[in-house]
Amino acid sequence: MTTEAPVAPGRIVLLTASHRVAPGLLSWPAWQTLHAADRVLCADEGHPQLPYLREAGIEVEITAPTAQELVDACEGGRTVVVLPSGEGDQALTDGLARLAGSGRVQMPDLELLPGSYDLPGARLLDLVQVMDRIRIECPWSSQQTHKGLAKYGIEEAYELVEAIEDGDRDELREELGDVLLQVVFHARIAEEGREEDGAEPFSVDDVAGTIVEKLIHRHPHVFGDESAETPEDVKEHWLRTKAIEKQRDSVTDGVPLGQPGLALAAKLAGRVRTAGLTVPLPAGDGIGYELLALAARAEASGTDPEAALRAAARAYRDAIRAVEGQE
Repeated sequence: MTTEAPVAPGRIVLLTASHRVAPGLLSWPAWQTLHAADRVLCADEGHPQLPYLREAGIEVEITAPTAQELVDACEGGRTVVVLPSGEGDQALTDGLARLAGSGRVQMPDLELLPGSYDLPGARLLDLVQVMDRIRIECPWSSQQTHKGLAKYGIEEAYELVEAIEDGDRDELREELGDVLLQVVFHARIAEEGREEDGAEPFSVDDVAGTIVEKLIHRHPHVFGDESAETPEDVKEHWLRTKAIEKQRDSVTDGVPLGQPGLALAAKLAGRVRTAGLTVPLPAGDGIGYELLALAARAEASGTDPEAALRAAARAYRDAIRAVEGQE
């Protein structure tokens, strides 16, 4: 009496790919599996991978099999690759799960094979796409301008600082997202070039490219031949390259006068100190001149007067609440 060898159950491979990676850029294991498969199935005739698979000589059948049909296709140890299309994928996987749980069917091996992976920062592409759609379809967002959004940039920056000072990581993540939204929103408006006559449009890629070039240029100890052993060395590199780039006529050039008063005073004092200038503080009566002197003294000692005052104000707030709780 001869014993028949067991029939291999076959294999179902669900080949996924990140929509944030250009179609056709699949991993080597993915290409090997596709070339070796007995059948390659896809329910979506507009699937972005199809032109590249066909160019590589891989025959793809446009069909949406049921779970049972897919299992049957694997009989005899065959391998069937399925390109998920989004529509109907859940029904297919649910059907396969029901068949496996029934115990009545010899199930093929089921493998999830990622054909491509997101690179770090890939979700930023999603943000750009979402912003594009909102800018077109949202009645409020479609009418916004740089000037109209300016106040939100200031508000979001302050909320970010508050999250940092509170030490709340969940809040920090959310506020960083709000600040990032302002950057992407302004870049999207600038891309249209409709706010200023004759303005040269630029996109979020131009924004990113500009800061990348600046960071590389101002870090010659990282991307060049110079060396920096201490934070002070790094700051010296930064200030030197920045001075060459800007070619300013005064150390006060580029200091935004619209920032909070203590920060403005400290920034001016820091510019004077870094430049090695001797500029006496203006004499005058009143709290403003006293605050100016305090801000300059704080900057010279390495203290951020804005942060110091906020910390003191927080302590004062807590004291107020404590008194209120006693009443």
